[in-house]
Amino acid sequence: MNRYESAKEIYAKFGVDTDLAIEKLKNIPVSLHCWQGDDVKGFDTDGPLTGGIQTTGNYMGRARTPDELMADMEKVMSLCPGKKKLNVHACYAIFEDGKIVDRDKLEPKHFAKWVEFAKERNMGIDFNPTFFSHPKVKDGLTLSSPDEETRKFWIEHGKACIRISQYFAEETGVPCVMNIWTGDGFKDIPADRMGPRMRYKESIEEILAEPFDKNLVKPCVESKVFGIGVEAFTSGSAEFSLTFAATHDGCLPLMDNGHYHPTEMVSDKIPALLCFFPEIALHITRPIRWDSDHVVLFDDETREMAKEIVRCDALERVYMALDYFDASINRISAWTMGFRNWQKALLNALCTPNELLTKLQDNNELTELQVVQDEMRTMPFGDIWDEYCRRCNVKCDREWFGDIKEYEKNVLSGR
Repeated sequence: MNRYESAKEIYAKFGVDTDLAIEKLKNIPVSLHCWQGDDVKGFDTDGPLTGGIQTTGNYMGRARTPDELMADMEKVMSLCPGKKKLNVHACYAIFEDGKIVDRDKLEPKHFAKWVEFAKERNMGIDFNPTFFSHPKVKDGLTLSSPDEETRKFWIEHGKACIRISQYFAEETGVPCVMNIWTGDGFKDIPADRMGPRMRYKESIEEILAEPFDKNLVKPCVESKVFGIGVEAFTSGSAEFSLTFAATHDGCLPLMDNGHYHPTEMVSDKIPALLCFFPEIALHITRPIRWDSDHVVLFDDETREMAKEIVRCDALERVYMALDYFDASINRISAWTMGFRNWQKALLNALCTPNELLTKLQDNNELTELQVVQDEMRTMPFGDIWDEYCRRCNVKCDREWFGDIKEYEKNVLSGR
């Protein structure tokens, strides 16, 4: 009996079918974010990264062109099991004819190369308007700016992104999640909190008035606690974003697990939102003291978020995407490790005896519940994970990092 067969028998004693868990996970898409590969620089401006976010580090090999970025993503995907989607920001428009247009004039043709890349790999595409790192961010504000001309520019950008999202969905045959997030806010205590939020609300409503097929385009609003330079107030707070999604048909709430106060847990919020929303969206990151976008680990909260999605039978109701950027380490490794760890978390959740645990809870057998939950931590999960990797034809743990070092030596070091 090999290690997988032995582990399979152990899990079966708890009522878990590991073969079924593996096959189920193979078909659950997770979005891989393009901005990890080039430190969120994009292709439409040479300016600094602004808008309350920051990438730290200067490791060798940052992608400088669309071809380099796509080659790096291809390498990452070859090392990651499971089904992938692309996640693209609007600032990654590719102007193949050399005619650069501003963000309010973006068209589907500026993303044709991304569609070609996705279709060749049978992938869908998710999309994000880019409301930061641009000269028309006035006084740190975009959609909530008191300046009408500024708001109009960014509203038109949002509308253009709706049209591009529709194009992505029509071309790939996969619904496109379009996420609206801005870093709008103030460094210190504002005199007026409601005014910016009312302007923000009306601006998003204008964007969503752009015609689109609700079966193909899934617009989301993402909240934020604070950012660098906007510590005191953000227009898109958690309460604002959640209420907006709840009161606007076809709009989803998007939770980023780094965008809340340190003691808040998105794992607890997932089942709460699923009580009311047919679908929700999730950005998976790892905050350290604040929204610092560290590489996703196989840690407690990552595992707990995955468990809640599985426990709620919501794998087809939650749109999952990675969102972090670390330039202090090898970017290919950061991408790969984060994707693999979220896959691990999902597989671990699928191998959790949720029916048994729920029965113990409902019968108020809380002592045994605690014992079983804790003992599951030392189950031979690594053998299940290795089998999943083998069935997906990717390298297991302890094997894939050698490819990263070889890629760094042969490709990244020459940039």
